[in-house]
Amino acid sequence: MMDQERASVAPESKEGPHFLVIGEVLRPQGLKGEVRVRVLTDFPEHFRVLKRVYLGQAVTPVLVEGVRFHQGCALLKFAGYDDRTSVEGLRGALVQIPIEEAIPLAEDEYYLYQIVGLAAWTVQGEYLGRVREVLVTGSNDVYIVRGPKGEILLPAIEEVIREVELEAGRLTVTLLEGLV
Repeated sequence: MMDQERASVAPESKEGPHFLVIGEVLRPQGLKGEVRVRVLTDFPEHFRVLKRVYLGQAVTPVLVEGVRFHQGCALLKFAGYDDRTSVEGLRGALVQIPIEEAIPLAEDEYYLYQIVGLAAWTVQGEYLGRVREVLVTGSNDVYIVRGPKGEILLPAIEEVIREVELEAGRLTVTLLEGLV
C-alpha cells in the first residue's frame, strides 16, 4: 500500500527528500486570510496537529493559526496573513512538512518518494528498468518503469507488485497479460 504524501520538489539528499507535500493551496477562502488547500495525503487528520508548515519551492516556514475542513478541503489560517489580499499570492503553493514529522507507516506501506528509483525485476529474474514516476489515480497508483523494453505501466496492486525491498533498491513484480 502507498501513502499519498508526495515527495516535494525541495532539494533532496541521497537519503530522500527533506520535505513531504501534504497539500496544495487552491485559492483564498473568505476575507480573513484563510486558504483552501487540496489535501494530498492519506492522513488528513495530520492537518489538525500542525503548528508550522513550509510553503512553495522555497520551503518558507509559516505558523498555522487555524485548521478546519470544508467540502473535502482543509481551510488553513497562517500567522501574518490576515486578509484575502495577503494570501492571494499563495495560489498553487505546495504545503509541506519536514519528513521527520511524517506519520509512521505500517510495515507494508511506503511513501511515493521511496518507490521512485527502485529497480523493477520480474519474479523470473528479468530486469524491466527503474521506476521513474508514480501516477496517483482514483483506484490504485501506477508505477511508470522505463528500461530495455521501453515504458511499462505497473498498477500498484498485490497481483503485480509482489515485493518491495527498499534496502536492496528493488521491486519484484508479476507481469499480468497485456502489461508489456
